[in-house]
Amino acid sequence: MNTRMRRIAFAVAAGAMAVSLAACGSAAESGDKKESGDSAAKGDDIKVGLLLPENQTARYEKFDKPLIEKKVKELTNNKGEVVYANAKQDASLQNQQVDTMITNKVDVLIVDAVDAKAIAGSVKKAKDAGIPVVAFDRLAEGPIDAYTSFDNVTVGKTQGEALLEALGDKAKDGQIVMMNGSSTDPNAALFKEGAHSVLDGKVKVGREYDTKEWKPENANANMEGAISALGKDKIVGVYSANDGMAGGIITALKAAGIADIPVTGQDAELAGVQRIVTGEQFMSVYKPFPQEANVAAELAVLLAQGKSLDSVAKDKVDSPTTKGVPSVLVPVISLTQENINDTVIKDGIYTVQEICTDKYKAACDKIGLK
Repeated sequence: MNTRMRRIAFAVAAGAMAVSLAACGSAAESGDKKESGDSAAKGDDIKVGLLLPENQTARYEKFDKPLIEKKVKELTNNKGEVVYANAKQDASLQNQQVDTMITNKVDVLIVDAVDAKAIAGSVKKAKDAGIPVVAFDRLAEGPIDAYTSFDNVTVGKTQGEALLEALGDKAKDGQIVMMNGSSTDPNAALFKEGAHSVLDGKVKVGREYDTKEWKPENANANMEGAISALGKDKIVGVYSANDGMAGGIITALKAAGIADIPVTGQDAELAGVQRIVTGEQFMSVYKPFPQEANVAAELAVLLAQGKSLDSVAKDKVDSPTTKGVPSVLVPVISLTQENINDTVIKDGIYTVQEICTDKYKAACDKIGLK
């Protein structure tokens, strides 16, 4: 791993350690201080409602749910309960799930919104019922009490910088296709903003799409349209906002006989990492899910217990409806063939055996992944 990557990885590790230490000491540091308007402070016997947006992206069921459940148990002496529901990319269903959580009298909600605007009314309902809300990964609108995510503009910048690095001199003459995420996801707009801040003026964007529901099949169809419109010999690279869409894009590229052009991604999904190993995908953005999940759990427990967030939430973020939301923004890393060992393997996200199945063993051997 090069010196720059070592510095970044060290910074992330240090940040994760700081969050972990904060989690251990928060109860003692914050005492029984209550946020204004909260009900009486509770003990460890709390009920945390967890609402995740969809199950197409591997991270939610594989990482976020079990990590949050584990951390809530750890922070409450195994007395805290997590009540879980997945909206399966249906904003109306997620609003119904909030109503159910209110009826079940959860003490706090962690919500990763399908649609940041559509959830606002439900967030207000929860607030009116005395249930604080942590916006997780996406900045939900409405009177949220806390927010944790990654620095999403930086995610887009990281993708754009990697794409320019991979393109080299080809950036001057060719065109790229930009495959952004869903227009209902506020993070998608931030990824796009970050990517454009790097790419604009450096490379021509031949076609650009906001991909409905982040679905790989929609990205695949969009990519087929871009190839038809631009011509397969004119496309030198693809900005893909996440790994799932990158899979659909690469399928379209292969079908058109286009090979050896860089495609970006995000989330370090197993299939994405395997495509990076083979060279089909140039990079992904590795976001340390354990750190984000642990922060979400800690914020939720503190809010449920009526304690201060000051020891954990050092940042403030404004949503379109709420100003100065106490927040924790987690750093990210550009994941390429060069640093798979030092990121997803070192952090225990995947083992070498999971990545280097029989299909990928020769490619793993070629890049020294053993």
